Amino acid sequence: MGPLHHGEGGPEELTERDDHKGVRPVGEPVHGFAPPPLPGAAPILTRWVRLERMSAERDAAAIHAAVVGRDWLWDYMPNGPYSTAEDLLTWMRDVAGGEDPCFYCIFDPDAASSAALGYAAFMRMDRGAGVIEIGNIMLAPAIHGARIGSAALMAMIGWAFKAGYRRVEWKCNALNAPSRRAALRFGFRFEGVFRQHMIVKGRNRDTAWFAITDRDWVTLSHAHDDWLSPENFDRRGQQLRSLSGMTRTGLQG
Repeated sequence: MGPLHHGEGGPEELTERDDHKGVRPVGEPVHGFAPPPLPGAAPILTRWVRLERMSAERDAAAIHAAVVGRDWLWDYMPNGPYSTAEDLLTWMRDVAGGEDPCFYCIFDPDAASSAALGYAAFMRMDRGAGVIEIGNIMLAPAIHGARIGSAALMAMIGWAFKAGYRRVEWKCNALNAPSRRAALRFGFRFEGVFRQHMIVKGRNRDTAWFAITDRDWVTLSHAHDDWLSPENFDRRGQQLRSLSGMTRTGLQG
């Protein structure tokens, strides 16, 4: 039996041939990488959506009004539900100014109302490795399945890669079928399930992991742009081609 080498993954058995010839595989070099910035105070703006850093005083009442009575929206969230706007306000005050997670509220840039339609966060950021996660997503039912809801998450994905991140992650409760479908729809690749990963609200959570890398983004970015284009929607705002079909083609291309 060959010598034991304690590497990153724990004790690993090497054959004498491997050890002497130096044939062990290693990762390819990463050239020109610099740690990307953390999200800042500036809004993220696109043609279809405006994302602004969460403000508890500005946004709590509108978000509570949009989701009140729909407690099922909080089933897989680490917080909530909130019976009153004041309870939601208290939670938002605690998290709104944080660096990680970094919360943004979602606004329709064309609407006369300035009411927030939901929120999402950048979180678990590892600048040294160029990794960032999008999570803690709460969308008002009014924008479920609407272009603006998808555009908000697309804008966050696009911001991350433009800023220089190499990997954008999406993690969810493995039982959360809608979130798993959404991840695949945006072009995230399923990477497995971490069993007994967390205890959330006193219950076990197995976590499904998904990711898009900067290499994936080369083609996925075109799929996102094509789906958002006005030519892909009819007069009622209904999509003509599905995003899942476009991103699936992009990953295979």
